[in-house]
Amino acid sequence: MYKRVLLKLSGEALAGDKKFGIDEDTIDKICDAIKNIYDLGVEVAIVVGGGNFWRGKYGDNIERTTSDYMGMLATAINGLALQDAIKKRGIEAKLQTAIEMKKIADPFTQRDAIKSLENGNILIFSCGTGSPFFSTDTAAALRATEIEANAILVAKTIDGVYTADPKLDPNAKKYDHITYQEILEKDLKVMDSTAISLCKDNNMPLVVFAMSNPENIIKAVNEENVGTKVE
Repeated sequence: MYKRVLLKLSGEALAGDKKFGIDEDTIDKICDAIKNIYDLGVEVAIVVGGGNFWRGKYGDNIERTTSDYMGMLATAINGLALQDAIKKRGIEAKLQTAIEMKKIADPFTQRDAIKSLENGNILIFSCGTGSPFFSTDTAAALRATEIEANAILVAKTIDGVYTADPKLDPNAKKYDHITYQEILEKDLKVMDSTAISLCKDNNMPLVVFAMSNPENIIKAVNEENVGTKVE
């Protein structure tokens, strides 16, 4: 069983069927699953996206840097929602942000993050890397490396890595295992290429699975056969 994991959640995962904003039933199911792995003794950190409110690429008439910062603020909204839901389950949760906003969160430092995990806190990282032009995928790879996680659990809307987008290609086939290099060479849209390269350089395993069943988080932590494993 992985002892320290980083869970990568998309903003869309928090929206559920609403497709926008935060769906309380969905976030409750996600946080119940997070509590289950926490109760097993796993140290948990989370990087959350902001696509349920805003993505940098949405701003056709907005300068890219400004649009990316708007997306970072969206991740902070999601981080606060996760923090609140986790605390309601009797677990101390801390939100750390790559952009300082001391009224609502602690600034990220590697030292404080590792200390918080060792003290039994669940950590939530928001605002990506704090820099424009980098996705929350890259933030997940970076934070996982910094906190010395055993693996990144990538919760997506599909149940693993496929040869093509299964929503567009009914003949797409699912991989049980794949390497970072294959993902880069075949340009498979698992995470962006910067994130995959960072994982490859630091030997950080990825487990890609469907968030539609939050119990998949427990299976992924226990290294059961779920989704796709990237090594």
